[in-house]
Amino acid sequence: MSYMILGRPIASEYLAIGTFLLTGVGAWAATRKSAVPPAAAGAKIIKPAEVTVQGASKEEEEFIRQFVAEAEKEDKAHH
Repeated sequence: MSYMILGRPIASEYLAIGTFLLTGVGAWAATRKSAVPPAAAGAKIIKPAEVTVQGASKEEEEFIRQFVAEAEKEDKAHH
């Protein structure tokens, strides 16, 4: 049996061979070692960005800072 692909008849044997070939090449490409070495043990650690708090009033800014501090404390307690 053959299939019409782009107006040409292609035998099912060739489709099977193509499928196996593409699967094998895909598996090989996914499992080969990367050319980029993993991060070194003494790699520089990126610190989180500092965020400025700007509220409409001093009380609002203080509330936001307190809320964020409590949320970070809860987050650390869960980890």
